[in-house]
Order: sequence, then structure tokens, then C-alpha cells
Amino acid sequence: MAAELHVELVAADRSIWSGEATLVVARTTSGDIGVMPGHQPLLGVLESGPVTIRTSEGETIVAAVHGGFLSFADNKLSLLAEIAELADEIDTQRAERALERAKSGADDAAERRADVRLRAVAVR
Repeated sequence: MAAELHVELVAADRSIWSGEATLVVARTTSGDIGVMPGHQPLLGVLESGPVTIRTSEGETIVAAVHGGFLSFADNKLSLLAEIAELADEIDTQRAERALERAKSGADDAAERRADVRLRAVAVR
């Protein structure tokens, strides 16, 4: 049996995903980080970007995450996001329209959010 870590991905308004994984990749203020079972304890600030979770069953879960924190200790990884949604929940056409509106309105924050959502969909 492969080594596992327990993952909790939680947004401010709901639990997004919980389960056992062999690898989680997330973007932090220090750069992209991969967390595997047995990783050194860490605390980091999440940047907007896709989070990729490789489950113990070999499935890949991708979520668009917009800010927050991550914490790892004792083979438990907590990702506490300001906003997060699974790639499967993202309406690609709606995200593309939001990106165009943000670009035409010069709204950098909205443009980043829409871009992250589209990148998460592309990864899945």
C-alpha cells in the first residue's frame, strides 16, 4: 500500500474536498510546492492558482483556489482557501465571459480569478 496523507480543502463557505492522497501540488507565495506523505511540517500562504490532488485511488482532483493558507503536519494537509471550487463545477463558457469582461473593465483581480478558473479546467 502506498503512503498516504489526509487532505482537507476548505473554502470560507464550504468543504470542497476531503480524502486520502499521495500528492498535492499548490501555488504559494514562495512558488509551487508539492506535498507528499512524510513531508516536513510547513505553513504557507496560498496564491491564486490550481491545486492538484492525486488521490490514493489514482484519480486527479483539480480545484481553482484564490488565496488562503496551507498547513501540513503529521501527514495531514489542510488547505484553507478564501475562495475555491472544483474544476468539474466550473462553467467554462461563463469563466471565459468573465475573463473578457474583466479585461475590458481593467479589473486585474477579476481577471486573475477568471484566469485561474480556466487554468483549473484545462488541467483536469
